[in-house]
Amino acid sequence: MRRLRGCGVAQPARIHRRQSRRTIADARGVDTQSCAKLAADIRPSEGLNHLPNARLYYWVQGYLSAANIYLINEYSDHLDLIQVDEAKILKLVAQFCRANPNEKPISAIDKFIREAKKVSVKESDAFDPWELS
Repeated sequence: MRRLRGCGVAQPARIHRRQSRRTIADARGVDTQSCAKLAADIRPSEGLNHLPNARLYYWVQGYLSAANIYLINEYSDHLDLIQVDEAKILKLVAQFCRANPNEKPISAIDKFIREAKKVSVKESDAFDPWELS
């Protein structure tokens, strides 16, 4: 048994764990990263099969969902998230970060929210998710 432990069978898993920790979207939130670091990790052509891409996209989905709660309650409109797919978000952030390495990727998403076409809702549809019934 001791020979098996030393034969390197577990080594690839250790190397993989170390490498995945080095990706920018792993340890810290996407919103705290600089574009210079994030741009090196994002590979839009690989879609969600590339872990940093997936982490970025899923973080953006959560951010957009929270933004929608705010938009509905403050302005009676929201983003149609069906129109937001991984290809669009990955390309948007990758292009923004290459052009603005000293910025944060959240700036690209905030700009996207400001410029995106909104869907209007009735004021009665607004809600406070933290209000207890």
